[in-house]
Amino acid sequence: MKDAVRIEQDDFSQDEEIRALQASSKRMGGIATFLGCARDFSEGRAVSEISFDAYERMALPEMQKLREEAISRFGLLEARIVHRLGVVRAGDAIVFIATGAEHRAPALDACRWLIDELKERVPIWKKETTPQGETWVTPHP
Repeated sequence: MKDAVRIEQDDFSQDEEIRALQASSKRMGGIATFLGCARDFSEGRAVSEISFDAYERMALPEMQKLREEAISRFGLLEARIVHRLGVVRAGDAIVFIATGAEHRAPALDACRWLIDELKERVPIWKKETTPQGETWVTPHP
């Protein structure tokens, strides 16, 4: 089984991630997911591709820390976080978060908290390619 927290170059399977989450506990009554996808338009410009880069030696431990914090803070049974690096095109998956709890409310709350914190705390940067050239995107939670 793949690690619950990963940084990958290639696409991932949401179904596999959810199955792994469900396999962790039979007490799980609520699962929440977030899938971040690449858009073909940003800030008034067409975007042909997005390139993601990270300081992996810092990013992965911070993602693991976020997972542990979410499990503790929201009483989760399990959580999974996957983020891609490299070049993605419009419609491609970028980031996936899945949270599982006994009830829906903590799963939903934790899922939103995780994506917001990930964007704020994890050193992953994106560069958009547009007809006007390449632009590093300023992070926004």
